[in-house]
Amino acid sequence: MPSVTHEALVELFKNRPTLAAEMLHDALGHPVPTFTEARVESSDFTEIVPSDRRADVVVVLLVGEQQQPAMAIVVEVQLGVDPDKPYVWPVYVTQTRARHRCPTRLLVVTIGAAMARWSARPIDTGHPGWTLTPLVLGPQGVPVVTDAEQAKAAPEVAVLSAMAHGQSEAAEAIGVAFFSGAAEGLDEERRAVYGDLVLSSLNAAARRKLEAMMKSGYEFQSEFARSYVAKGVEKGREQGRLEGILEAKARDVLAFLEARGLEIPAEVRERVLASADLDELDRWIRRAAVISDAQELLATTGS
Repeated sequence: MPSVTHEALVELFKNRPTLAAEMLHDALGHPVPTFTEARVESSDFTEIVPSDRRADVVVVLLVGEQQQPAMAIVVEVQLGVDPDKPYVWPVYVTQTRARHRCPTRLLVVTIGAAMARWSARPIDTGHPGWTLTPLVLGPQGVPVVTDAEQAKAAPEVAVLSAMAHGQSEAAEAIGVAFFSGAAEGLDEERRAVYGDLVLSSLNAAARRKLEAMMKSGYEFQSEFARSYVAKGVEKGREQGRLEGILEAKARDVLAFLEARGLEIPAEVRERVLASADLDELDRWIRRAAVISDAQELLATTGS
């Protein structure tokens, strides 16, 4: 089942159809054709793959009065290792290209450096000359938005900035920019969702600083900002506790394997450190005591 973070990132690209093209061009330096409209299209490929494996978002860039497709972008949010993706991603690309009859790109979005490396691995389809190399937007590619006007003009980019850089030294400035610019220009629903995302992404120090600024009557003080910063501080404490538990359990899994003298492949290490599932980590801790090869840890059967 997709996580809240996964669904939130998907909604950013649906709410701002130009975001995929902007990230391809501005963040990754990939050429994008001039277009007059960006439209979110159906991502249902159920004639080829099961419905629960459909692409997250498909955006088509249109040109001219006839609104002809100039480029399609398949956006996939990837927050954990999924061995099926190297097989279904080429399907998404070819089916989108066939449906819209235009050049098609695969843009994978992730907020973790380890997952960015995993997602960027070339996919050898087995056909001579056809290797699909995903275009990956990881934390290093996401711009750091600390200007209120920039946040107001592109609130989805500001939210992406918080999710990618909320644990960095820029966290406070990112939060101030969002609440000074983007927050007040959004409708009530998006303001609530985006406010939650930004605050839950910022580190504890940045949230405390924002709370103090609210109390001192900082210029962006409003009922919305006051309520969300107060709620975000508490939510951040809870999230911090959960993240601490997840990290500790992941380290326990790796330490157990190392203590038994087992070599840990990079893929296994990255998968363990990227896990956000407490039950999964507990299961891996138990299995680490009995397996003879670290690769067996990720097997889908057994306990």
